[in-house]
Amino acid sequence: MALAQELYGTPASRLDSFVAQWLQPSREWKEEVLEAVRTVEQFLRQENFQGERSLGQDVRVLKVVKVGSFGNGTVLRRNTDVELVVFLSCFHSFQEEAKYHQAALRLIWKKACCCQDLLALGFYDPRVMEGVPSALVFTIQTRGTWEPINVTIVPAYRALGPSSPNSQSLSEIYVNLIKANGYPGYFSPSFCELQRNFVKHRPTKLKSFLRLVRHWYQQYVRDKCPRANLPPFYALELLTIYAWEAGTQEDDNFRLDEGLTTVMELLRDYELICIYWTKHYTLQNPVIEAFVRTQLKKERPIILDPADPTHNVAEGYRWDIVAQRANQCLKQDCCYDNRDTPVSSWTVKRTPDIQVTVEQWGHSDLILWVNPYEPIKKVKEKIRLSRGYSGLQRLSFQEPRGERQVLSGHCSLAYYGIFSNTHICLLDTISPEIQVFVKNPDGGSHAYAIHPFDFVLSLKQQIEDRQGLSSKQQQLKFRGQVLQDFFDFASYNIQDSVTLVLSKKREDEASLASS
Repeated sequence: MALAQELYGTPASRLDSFVAQWLQPSREWKEEVLEAVRTVEQFLRQENFQGERSLGQDVRVLKVVKVGSFGNGTVLRRNTDVELVVFLSCFHSFQEEAKYHQAALRLIWKKACCCQDLLALGFYDPRVMEGVPSALVFTIQTRGTWEPINVTIVPAYRALGPSSPNSQSLSEIYVNLIKANGYPGYFSPSFCELQRNFVKHRPTKLKSFLRLVRHWYQQYVRDKCPRANLPPFYALELLTIYAWEAGTQEDDNFRLDEGLTTVMELLRDYELICIYWTKHYTLQNPVIEAFVRTQLKKERPIILDPADPTHNVAEGYRWDIVAQRANQCLKQDCCYDNRDTPVSSWTVKRTPDIQVTVEQWGHSDLILWVNPYEPIKKVKEKIRLSRGYSGLQRLSFQEPRGERQVLSGHCSLAYYGIFSNTHICLLDTISPEIQVFVKNPDGGSHAYAIHPFDFVLSLKQQIEDRQGLSSKQQQLKFRGQVLQDFFDFASYNIQDSVTLVLSKKREDEASLASS
């Protein structure tokens, strides 16, 4: 029976044996492939790349990194696709890498075609594969069996430098990456070592799991739909790691059948997927935080590269096809136990819980863990149970440089694009009180409870108590009109949840008001 047909006919209880027997490569075969690849690496390291005028200098190879399945230790048996990232001395910034990328590819191509060691390995069919970014692709052969090996070379800027950067320098690198404003994923090869290590140092059992998912994807999705614009396996790799992290709490003793069922169910629900990691890019930096929050607002599925916040590796692909194939997999023997019962899946949320800090004037902050897909009315219930409020809870939030928004109890945080830790404001009102938002000169805002028939001065006194700005120095505007102290809010037709603009009076105006 062909290997492509065997997974679906394998009982769930025998998946470990299936991986060991069919998917795990032999040490001898892997070493044979890598021996041929070492010839390519030696060529790159030793060749003095000269002759491309646009580069303006002799080009040295600073480092060669094996990436993909050969680099992270998840290669499948008989998979002979090897990917190399080459860090070059002529790239001193992301902008230079983008400018001279094609010239570097031409130079490597030219030198490879003249390399006797590569020609001895049957070097043939060199071509530039257009992509994000473009790469040089060619074929060589092993010395023992003359099995063809497809080699992909991507030149890149060594953004991380020769030594492991600390968290502060990493933040600076990511800020530069964001400001470079490249096409999503274009500069990802600069972070290939972080990508590789994200998988490479995982438990052996997880790597078996990744091989199983890769085999399923290759045999039952890609081979069945060769012309479809399907996601890269890296996206499924990250999704599988997330399923393992969330479903087993990173236990290296787990069942492959439960893991496979979990991944298939996640793929079936791809429109809800929003996952990311902050191991490398911290949201403590305002530039990175604002950028990542914008990323998380985009159409799902969202799977942010743990090494490159500019790259949603799930964006723009035919996930509907993957979902259909995943649904078919769930009906096969590999997802049923010996009693013909569907294998149970791990409890894995489609996006991880986030920390919500509830702020209320005059009270200490309340920390809640909330899933973005949870209805906001459940968040209000958690607050009520914690603090015992009997009034009407009004929740609002404000993004940096954005307007303050009311959170509707019938919606979820996901509805407002909130998928990362956030702060929300709580205002407890008693009918017929309403809330208004007061926007400060710095762009921030606060919520206040007012009675429609109170004087404007009463709100100014609340602002003075909270922010320290004297009521005599305050000027409040609504729709461009200055509000007078001894007019009530109803006279200005101020409704619930409108925004008033606060500014500080000039000294002469403040003196006139106090006289």
